[in-house]
Amino acid sequence: MLEGKELILATKPFACETRTKSWLYTLSTLFLLALSLAGTLVLPHPFFRVICSILSGFLIIRMFVIYHDHQHHAILHNSWAATAIMTVFGIYVLAPVSIWKRSHDYHHKNNSKLFSAGIGSYPIATRQKFEMMTPAERRTYLFTRHPATIAAGYLFMFLIGMCLRSFTCSPRKHMDSLLALFIHIGGSIAVVYFLGWQSWLLFIVIPFTIACGTGAYLFYAQHNFPGVTFSDNEDWCYHTAALESSSHMVMNPVMAWFTGNIGLHHIHHLNARIPFYRLPEVMQHFPELQIAKTTSLSLRDIRACFRLKMWDPALNRMISIREASALKVDAQKKFAAATPV
Repeated sequence: MLEGKELILATKPFACETRTKSWLYTLSTLFLLALSLAGTLVLPHPFFRVICSILSGFLIIRMFVIYHDHQHHAILHNSWAATAIMTVFGIYVLAPVSIWKRSHDYHHKNNSKLFSAGIGSYPIATRQKFEMMTPAERRTYLFTRHPATIAAGYLFMFLIGMCLRSFTCSPRKHMDSLLALFIHIGGSIAVVYFLGWQSWLLFIVIPFTIACGTGAYLFYAQHNFPGVTFSDNEDWCYHTAALESSSHMVMNPVMAWFTGNIGLHHIHHLNARIPFYRLPEVMQHFPELQIAKTTSLSLRDIRACFRLKMWDPALNRMISIREASALKVDAQKKFAAATPV
């Protein structure tokens, strides 16, 4: 059984794309997305327009994973045509290159570190830190991790987080974030004005709500699931973080296709240069990667992931608010019992 750096080195032969296949998947996904978006506007029957709207949302997810792989230089590296396409897509999907690459690269280098900036991932507080927070800080922390906030990823993660916040924090570095906001809001106004609010709902709101909400949940559950581990910065190790702090999200073949195999997230974190279409091949080749910690898109697993709110170093696991409250009450009782009257 290979471990650690040996396992990373063993995956290197798979970190090689088939350029024809990369272009085929990219262009076919873009074509299907364009076709489905056009269907939301031109098909005569409302039922088929709604189907196209929902399909567009899932195709945006697939194209986002392709965009994500390009930013990792896993596919179509050094292609000016691909760079142009991905730059435009990043602006369209409200994740411009400047903020997406910086935040996502930081995430890969600091995945599961307890004491690092919450860039590119959801913040994690220890139980002790959570208890020391002010009420306002607790509300902000819990709001960020709330199911409704994650479901509204279109607004909170992408429009506000990726675009508005990045531009206001560093305007010179993130002019493309401002451009994305202008194009998105201006495009929405134009669609409503010329085509009506129903077309705006089907062409923009529903696809982006599906894509951004699903994407936000994937970001969350890939590193916030039962069995996940977190480390102090000095004890952190890249390959351990990849295998112990990144999930294998089990999906059916249809969802695996729409999400570009991103459910094999532990493999992606082990070697981000492996193209998305080779991740199942790597999974099959290495028994070591087949015993990863798993979650899924079942309601039971989604609920289990959302219950996790903070890290307890003493228990060495994530716990819920209810567990944290019970542990605090127990600690107070023990302290009272040990205090002389």
